[in-house]
Amino acid sequence: MSSPTVSVSVHRRIAEIGRKDWDACATPGGATYNPFVSYDFLDCLEESGCAVERTGWGPQHLAAHDDTGAVAAVAPLYLKSHSQGEYIFDHAWADAYERAGGRYYPKLVSASPFSPVTGPRLLVRDIAQVERGRQWLLQAALTVCDRFGVCAFGVNFPTEDEWRFMGRHGMLLRQNQQYHWLNPGYATFDEFLAALSSGRRKTIRRERRDAAAGLEIVQLSGSDLTEAHWDAFFGFYMDTGSRKWGRPYLNRRFFSLLGERMADRVLLVMAKKGGRWIAGALNLIGSDCLYGRNWGCLEDVPFLHFELCYYQAIDYAITHGLARVEAGAQGQHKIARGYLPSAVYSAHYIADRALRAPVARFLEEERRSVQGEMDWLAEEYSPFRQVGS
Repeated sequence: MSSPTVSVSVHRRIAEIGRKDWDACATPGGATYNPFVSYDFLDCLEESGCAVERTGWGPQHLAAHDDTGAVAAVAPLYLKSHSQGEYIFDHAWADAYERAGGRYYPKLVSASPFSPVTGPRLLVRDIAQVERGRQWLLQAALTVCDRFGVCAFGVNFPTEDEWRFMGRHGMLLRQNQQYHWLNPGYATFDEFLAALSSGRRKTIRRERRDAAAGLEIVQLSGSDLTEAHWDAFFGFYMDTGSRKWGRPYLNRRFFSLLGERMADRVLLVMAKKGGRWIAGALNLIGSDCLYGRNWGCLEDVPFLHFELCYYQAIDYAITHGLARVEAGAQGQHKIARGYLPSAVYSAHYIADRALRAPVARFLEEERRSVQGEMDWLAEEYSPFRQVGS
């Protein structure tokens, strides 16, 4: 490694690093808690067999040790045989490179598997050493690239600060967009509605009324969660996942482990009709954000998706004083529900200059296009009242 006072080890399971050291780096000194880089979440994915070599997510987690041997920084890292479950799409790069005779896979990815959620990826225990710790981890990841002879290394959904750091250190920068709801301090859902245009207020009230007609809708967290709830939700998840992308990524055991280890960080919004669960939405709770992740249903109820995934999430965030709701990838229809365009990021290293140069040109043009679209959508389609109206 570049510094004589640090050594970096590579681990095939996060359990080799351990909860205490991992979480000390993931949430240092009272920093914002993000459930998707917590030890428990990542370990649940591994123990359940969802993010392991067999599924194309081979852990290669990094741990940087200082000169006393203590773990000073960590990073989730995976050796991948495909690009599924990432929500950062590089399939065109892979196809072009392999048509030209190159070998794109396996590649390395630093990410929270199956989670298009912004959060830290280069996790440093000592806030005063953040820059140095990030350098250790980034250099270690590039060393692992060389060791495996891989063409590509990506860091998916890092924080903006990490993204800019990686750009300064030579990685290619990519920008995309999601739709996030921001809370300026609303006291009630009605106060949020009052900030919207008259037409949008009426539409949302009607959608909520129609969605809830004849249904019981409940928010479940902590000790209220049972295996029966997970059984029902898994049925929704499998049905919707199978129709949308063919093979859902998460198995039933993952949800049981999540309930055992992170119940207080889970918000499961469920809808019941005639004594039978018919739909549900899974959220994870951070210290300042509610993260919407999975949704599924067994019956087609108008506007129920909006109610369970968007409006219930806003209601929860207001009640619990959370600063924002991230409702997952894609979906311009979210704008009309109060979720505005927000930038999300990835950073990329490509070893072969023959591929790196055209990708760099593409990303430069893509960043301009994405930012222009975000600005246009926010101006033209914002549901919020104009100042003075």
